[in-house]
Amino acid sequence: MKRELEMFVNGTFVANTTGKWIDVINPSTESVIARMPEGSVEDVQKAIDAADAAQEAWEKTPAVERGQYLRKIAAEIRIAQDELTDIIVQEGGKTQGLARVEVLFTADYLDYMAEWARRYEGEIIQSDRPNENIFLFKKAIGVTTGILPWNFPFFLVARKAAPALLTGNTIVVKPSQQTPINAYMFAQLVEKVGLPKGVFNLVNGRGSVIGHELASNPKVGMVSLTGSVSAGQQTMVSAAGNLTKVSLELGGKAPAIVMDDADLDLAVRSIIASRVINTGQVCNCAERVYVHTKVKDVFLKKLVEGMKQVKFGDPNVTHDLDMGPLIEASSLKAMEEKVAKAISQGARLLCGGHRHGDVGYFFEPTVLSDATNAMDIMQEETFGPVLPVGEFSSLEEAIALANDSEFGLTSSIFTQNLNTAFKAIRGLKFGETYINRENFEAMQGFHAGWRKSGIGGADGKHGLEEYLQTHVVYLETQG
Repeated sequence: MKRELEMFVNGTFVANTTGKWIDVINPSTESVIARMPEGSVEDVQKAIDAADAAQEAWEKTPAVERGQYLRKIAAEIRIAQDELTDIIVQEGGKTQGLARVEVLFTADYLDYMAEWARRYEGEIIQSDRPNENIFLFKKAIGVTTGILPWNFPFFLVARKAAPALLTGNTIVVKPSQQTPINAYMFAQLVEKVGLPKGVFNLVNGRGSVIGHELASNPKVGMVSLTGSVSAGQQTMVSAAGNLTKVSLELGGKAPAIVMDDADLDLAVRSIIASRVINTGQVCNCAERVYVHTKVKDVFLKKLVEGMKQVKFGDPNVTHDLDMGPLIEASSLKAMEEKVAKAISQGARLLCGGHRHGDVGYFFEPTVLSDATNAMDIMQEETFGPVLPVGEFSSLEEAIALANDSEFGLTSSIFTQNLNTAFKAIRGLKFGETYINRENFEAMQGFHAGWRKSGIGGADGKHGLEEYLQTHVVYLETQG
C-alpha cells in the first residue's frame, strides 16, 4: 500500500479531512510512491490559528531556549540521515551525494541559526534631548508562513523555520506537492523533540488554495515563498489586502563570464558543476555563458567534452551520479521545446538535446553555441541541464550582456586579473557574484536577488533579520 501522509497541526498529526489525495511520483521510475492529503482552506486556517495561539508564549521563551530546540532537531536529522537521504532521492530525483549534502547541510543550518540566540540585538540611539534615551528593540513579527519548492525541499523547511522560530515567531509551512514526504518526516522530528504545540505546523495541498490562504490570512505577519516569478506575483497579490510582509526568492538566469585569461579547465569544471547540479533545477545555476572570442573555440571543445562525460541515470539504483531526472513530465517537455526553439532561432546544437530512455524524466546534458541575447534560451529561465553559450570581445560588452535580463540572482566570472574581477563586481547587477568557483551559497552569507529574482533574502545575519521588526522607544526622564 502506498504511504499516506498526514498534516501536522498544533502538535498533532491530522488525517485527511477532505478525502482528496495527490499522488507523489518518483521521477526516475514514474511510479507512485506515496500520496498526500489535498488540504482545504479550513485546514490552513486551523494551522494559522494554532500558530497564533502559541506565538505569545513562544516569544516569551528565552531565545537561547528556542535555539536549543533547533539543536535537538538538528541532532535527530543526523541520526535519521540515511532514511532522509533515500526519501529525497525517491521523491525528487536528486543524486545520493547531493541528497545527503542537503540533509547534513540542513542540520548544520539549524545549528548555525541556533547560535544567533545570544547575538541578535537592538540599538541605543543618541537623542537630541538632554534627559532622553532612545531604544530600538528587535521583536518577532508573529505568525509567519513558508511556501516551499521541490528542488531543495528539506533544506527549505529549515531555511524558513529556523530563523522564524529562533526569533520568537511561529510558522505554518506548505511543502511542494511533488516532494512532501521529507517535510512530513521533518514534522515527525519536531514532534519527537517536544517543540511546544502550534509553534511549527505543516499543511499540504495545492498552491492555488493553500498558498493563497497562507499569504492572505489577516493573522499572518509575514509570508516567505521560494518559487517561480508567477508564484511570487500571486503571493504578492494575496498579501496585498493586509499589507502582509513578503519575502520572495524567485527565478534566476545566472550568467557566467569567461575571460581570455581564465583558467579554462577550472571554468569548465565550475560551470558544468553549476549547470548539472540537481539536473539544472536550481535557481542559482549557471544558465548562460559568455566566453571571450579569443578562447571561444578552445573553451567550447573542453565544455562539450566535459558535458559528454556527465554521468546521469536513476539515483535510486546508481549512487555515484552527477545528475538524475527532471522533476516531472512537463519539465521534460519544456526542455525539448526550449532546445528546438533555440535551434530555430539560430543556435547550434553541440551535444545532447534529447530525452534519454523511455521511463523516467531524463534529459541529456546539452550545449548550444552561437547563442545571442535575442534568443529565448538566453532570456527565459531554463530549469534543466541545457547550457547556451554566446561570445564577447570586451569586459564592458560581457557585463552589458550579463545585465540584459529581467532576473538578478547570481552571476559568475572567471579571470586571473584582480582588476578585471573588481570591475565586474562594480558592474554586475546581481545579488551574488562568484569568482573562479561554482555557484553555491554559504549559510552565513545572504542569498537575495535583484529585479524579478525576488524581494528580501535568506541566510546569515540579514536573513535572520527578515523575521524581525523594530520597536523604537523614546524614554524621557525628569531631572
